[in-house]
Amino acid sequence: MPQWTTACLDWEERLVKRQPIIPPPIYAEQAEQALSIFKELRISDLPGKPTFGECTERWVFDFVKAIFGGYEAETGKQLIREYGLLISKKNTKSTIAAGIMLTALILCWREDEEHLIIAPTKEVADMSFKPAAGMVRADEELSDMFHIQDHIRTITHRVTRNSLKVVAADTDTVSGKKAGRVLVDELWLFGKRQNAEAMFMEALGGQVSRDEGWVIFLTTQSDEPPAGVFKERLEYWRDVRDGKINDSKTLGVLYEFPEKMVESKAYLEERNFYITNPNVGRSVSSEWIGDQLLKNQSKTDGTLQQFLAKHLNIEIGLNLRSDRWAGVDFWEVQARRVTLEEILLRCEVVTVGIDGGGLDDLLGLSVIGRDKETREWLCWCHAWAHKIVLERRKSEASRLLDFQKDGDLTIVELVGQDTDQLAEIVGRIHTAELLDKIGIDPSGVGSILDALTEVEIPADSVVGISQGWRLGGSIKTTERKLAEGVLVHSGQPLMAWCVGNARVEPKGNAILITKQASGKGKIDPLMALFNAVSLMALNPEAKKQDYQVFFI
Repeated sequence: MPQWTTACLDWEERLVKRQPIIPPPIYAEQAEQALSIFKELRISDLPGKPTFGECTERWVFDFVKAIFGGYEAETGKQLIREYGLLISKKNTKSTIAAGIMLTALILCWREDEEHLIIAPTKEVADMSFKPAAGMVRADEELSDMFHIQDHIRTITHRVTRNSLKVVAADTDTVSGKKAGRVLVDELWLFGKRQNAEAMFMEALGGQVSRDEGWVIFLTTQSDEPPAGVFKERLEYWRDVRDGKINDSKTLGVLYEFPEKMVESKAYLEERNFYITNPNVGRSVSSEWIGDQLLKNQSKTDGTLQQFLAKHLNIEIGLNLRSDRWAGVDFWEVQARRVTLEEILLRCEVVTVGIDGGGLDDLLGLSVIGRDKETREWLCWCHAWAHKIVLERRKSEASRLLDFQKDGDLTIVELVGQDTDQLAEIVGRIHTAELLDKIGIDPSGVGSILDALTEVEIPADSVVGISQGWRLGGSIKTTERKLAEGVLVHSGQPLMAWCVGNARVEPKGNAILITKQASGKGKIDPLMALFNAVSLMALNPEAKKQDYQVFFI
């Protein structure tokens, strides 16, 4: 068995120097055979219908060789089983996908074998099928070999009955499929679906009995912070590429900017666009990207971030809209490693904020402690959700499940479990003699108060915090403390999401951040933070005093 690795530890340097980041094929002979077929396929939507061999950059050939060169002919085993390609928009991703799958169909030695392209929507499915059908129609020999059925997006070999089928996940079913070779297009869109993982398990189930099988995931960056299966796969590919995970059966080809270039915003310079656009000069115009970047740079509605994500693969962290909360601009730089245990150890006094708790809401808890020595405000948050939220808020379900994996969100089965767990945390703070006050939205707090009573929290420790325009002072205090570097938080993805969801409404001389203005995006833990800030801003006295002993 040959030894190989799919890690690429020097990928940053290679991308900058325009060197390949795709490893050579394990079996060169198998790779060249497949590549020779791929190069002969014609791209029907280009003038003159050129072949891949005539109009394609080297990186595409390297990718094709890595896929088909992972097949060990003697044993019939595919040694690399999963491929991921993250590349900027308009780098002929769908056309390449069609060529790879058609090549696989031509080379397939089985009979009645199904090859599958899974697209998130009908529109994307059509974009994947049309190039493949066009390649068949543009070649007389292939037209004789294959039968095209446009209405069911299927191409079938007339003799072996092997087929290439394109399935739209929003209209077609993938259950019961027995495809050995599967390509998933636009993985980032599947990241927004709660059932995507289960769907992929169904689609890939046929590979259990097919040693020659593989799956290819193609994607651009997401137009929102990554979530669900997209976030999971992207992080895994990065870890394999960086050598953190030793998985030689997975190859992630990721065209993204080195971290230092992201920090310095070097991606805004036209001379660097090639890093995530290897097709610059062919299907991608760096001049066009530069012109569009100039037009979008002054926009503050999130358009710039989405453009950067799609055309330069810059991952979106926070949702920066024009009606965003001012604290967003300082949120990420104030992230540190802060845990509840650290707050209990380092702080002299703690205030607690609580918000939400309805079946359709999150129950948010925010804990702020004042450091004994630095006087910094250390913040840690947590949230709870009833499982019914996953059904009622399907568009956000995959993201909520991500927060559960992070440990920042607890999904409960029974009503009351959330308030009991929250009260247990507040009880720990009270037992440590650090608790000053608990700030809470006065409306609908009966079950929360009952749970706090059960853990012997004094009734006078709970304070009703006026909401609406009256909360404007706390909102502005939070902004200032973030900008001053006083408020330090734990950098939880849950809170980054909530902060990005916050929408500001002017109300006379005050500002409002309301759940109604924020729409489907949850902000309950952020509102809990404002409640806790309103109490810490009163400069509460420390419950415990440190005594010094002097010897005379």
